[in-house]
Amino acid sequence: METMKLRSHIGKDGILLLQMPAEFKDTSVEVVVVVQPLPSEETKPKYNAWGKMTTKKSITEAIARMRQLRQQVALDKSSIREMIDEGRRF
Repeated sequence: METMKLRSHIGKDGILLLQMPAEFKDTSVEVVVVVQPLPSEETKPKYNAWGKMTTKKSITEAIARMRQLRQQVALDKSSIREMIDEGRRF
């Protein structure tokens, strides 16, 4: 007997699909199902690496800030070529 704990989603049609490991292929098994609803993902707060709660707004702001920084830090091709040439002198 093997016990497995899986997380899955029951679709709007009420069907629960379980994909079993290949070792059970073409084998008769007895299955016991215990259904325990999980709290909605929307009700569970998520936190970033600094311990601040993440929201759609905070993620949008972070993406905008990353794009802004990329534009500020970006080097043009001629600057990169100059750095390579400078490095070859040493």
